[in-house]
Amino acid sequence: MSDSIAVHLSRDEALVLFEFFARFDQDNQFRLRNNSEFVAFMKIAGQLEKTLSEPFQENYLDLLASAQANLAVGYEALALGVEPKGKT
Repeated sequence: MSDSIAVHLSRDEALVLFEFFARFDQDNQFRLRNNSEFVAFMKIAGQLEKTLSEPFQENYLDLLASAQANLAVGYEALALGVEPKGKT
């Protein structure tokens, strides 16, 4: 199995997401402001759903926990927008 996947975006989708992430970086608010942001995120979600087999495997939660641990290596403090465990 390959360790990478490709996600394809139109230039409009890329621009809308770029602005969303720039705003998030600036004000730490992970909130959608308009339908275009929702549409762009849903396009990515749809592509991931078509590409990934892991969400349909019995050990999905273990695979997810492992992926989360792998990606967070070296980032010990809470990242912007991440709430402490137990706080919802």
